[in-house]
Amino acid sequence: MKRRDFIQQATAGAALATLGGYGLQSFSAVRKKKITILHTNDVHSHITPFGPEDGRNANKGGVARRAALIDTIRKENPNSLLLDAGDIFQGTPYFNYYGGELEFKLMSKLKYDAATIGNHDFDNGINGLFTQLPHAEFDFLSANYDFSNTVMDTHTKPYKVFIKEGIKIGVFGLGIELKGLVDPMMFKETKYLDPIEITQDMTRILKTEEQCDLIICLSHLGYHYKNTPDKVSDLSLAAATSDIDLIIGGHTHTFLPKPTIVKNKDGHNMLVNQVGCYGIYLGQIDFYFDTNNNKSANGTSIIV
Repeated sequence: MKRRDFIQQATAGAALATLGGYGLQSFSAVRKKKITILHTNDVHSHITPFGPEDGRNANKGGVARRAALIDTIRKENPNSLLLDAGDIFQGTPYFNYYGGELEFKLMSKLKYDAATIGNHDFDNGINGLFTQLPHAEFDFLSANYDFSNTVMDTHTKPYKVFIKEGIKIGVFGLGIELKGLVDPMMFKETKYLDPIEITQDMTRILKTEEQCDLIICLSHLGYHYKNTPDKVSDLSLAAATSDIDLIIGGHTHTFLPKPTIVKNKDGHNMLVNQVGCYGIYLGQIDFYFDTNNNKSANGTSIIV
């Protein structure tokens, strides 16, 4: 590679997608394997639930409720992954006081499998992020931040492969350009690499070399930018690349009641999802594989 919710399970919506040429109705009688992807984004240090008088978010969220919900889903399907698309830090006094330690410890208790890095995760500087890494019992995935001249060097991975019931799942991470969002003193010599070029590298490696059956991008690029169409977003990334099955997004705090179905550059369906912010919703995408590993998916957002 050259470039590098106790629980109220009220669903907000569901999407069905045909992936790889087969829909759910096509092989429902011969379903063999189900992989569940659970995800959050832009939780912003919201540890406790919103109170009963907190407007539209009243009585929503909270890590304890999320933990109970995740535990229920995992009991239903042990073949699950839990992922986060960045901006774990900043937004409540918990971050101001603990500097991210509590967030990482709680995510570890919830057994997150991986996360990517958002711009606010640099709010205590790159050294502050590095200091909290020992509290994170999960991997940080970042393919387009070159940390080689910083303390974060070797402390992230561009991608990780998970195996669930014989299904190989490749997950890679992408971050937004920090210049203009973050004081350069906070990210220091971190280099931002073009996410579309990096994605082409990642999908080639994951599809061809690692032979993954499912490819997921953890993105903190943002869902879409109406006024700046040239800015890389999840939707533009999806349309410009191949072989990604799911983009889990962050940054723009976009709430999608169901995943968006996008045609990639080869004309194949793939999914883009994002569940707002503050841990109010948990995303759930279920992928189904038949005996030939043809796949389809449905997705929903669950109120915590």
